[in-house]
Amino acid sequence: MLPPFLCCFRKTVLNLSVASISTAPDLAASNTAAATNFAVWLDTHLRHIEQSLERFVLPQPPADLQGLAQAMQYAVLGGGKRLRGLLALAAQQAVAQQVADQNALPSITNAATRAACAVELIHAYSLVHDDMPCMDNDVLRRGKPTVHVQFGEATALLAGDAMQALAFELLTEEELPESPAAISPCVQARLCRLLAQASGPAGMAGGQAIDLDHVGKSMSQVQLQRMHELKTGALLKGSVLMGVHSVPNVPASIAEALHAYGHALGLAFQVVDDILDATADSVTLGKTAGKDAADNKPTYVSIMGVDAAKAYAKQLHQQAYAALAHSGLSADSCMALRGLADLVIERSY
Repeated sequence: MLPPFLCCFRKTVLNLSVASISTAPDLAASNTAAATNFAVWLDTHLRHIEQSLERFVLPQPPADLQGLAQAMQYAVLGGGKRLRGLLALAAQQAVAQQVADQNALPSITNAATRAACAVELIHAYSLVHDDMPCMDNDVLRRGKPTVHVQFGEATALLAGDAMQALAFELLTEEELPESPAAISPCVQARLCRLLAQASGPAGMAGGQAIDLDHVGKSMSQVQLQRMHELKTGALLKGSVLMGVHSVPNVPASIAEALHAYGHALGLAFQVVDDILDATADSVTLGKTAGKDAADNKPTYVSIMGVDAAKAYAKQLHQQAYAALAHSGLSADSCMALRGLADLVIERSY
């Protein structure tokens, strides 16, 4: 059975392909073929991330840690878009196709898989803490009761703490030095630093602090963008950069271009999130719809209006595409990164 996110994407692809056939048959055929290739890539890599997380997140906990393990698994497995993990894998593959020593691929692939799982663990921990009564006080996440509702507040707090620690443990695995999959200490350190920057006070946690400080207060669009560059954008951009730096010795020009791609995509994701919060229902979203307005939080919709927010999301989407075009990477190697940018804009939840 295909994951819900993939089913949603294929419906979007079908609609876009049908709409283009009447005016440009050759282009429509090309677009349909590209979309089919991406759908296969997406299905394969969603399954890879899910299976890797199942392997990493306490599959056989000791008896006295069963409760903690169950809460962690409940929080991170069997749901979610996996966008951050997919971005890490797509960026690694785009770069590795053109600049990597093919003999290093087992190490690079291992590093990217661990990076993908690490960012998903950080994201899941942030949602667990974000949903708690002391913060957003939400009861629905990914279509099921939030972790503190299901397991209690104390266990939810510990599960989030444990997932954060596990994320960094994954990035510092202990392969034998002679193993082809061994990750160099330099790559391990770089990935840890990128993840810490994306999730700490200069990233996700800092943005969340600004968000909490502005409940019921007005914000300019510049202030709102600054908040979301940290709260949401930093981890999405960090996911791209962790994929990039799973590959040793990436040229600066490529890293800078994919940095720009990640920045634009991170903001676009939040703009679309604000639009969906204002226009979709809770069943579709898998979380409480209208929560931002109910909590009197500033959003792109409250500041710009729905139509202007949609136009801004499309502008950011084009910026992400332009960054890929200027990266020096081939169009084929960037297929998955373009597809993920499309998903961010076209998603319905």
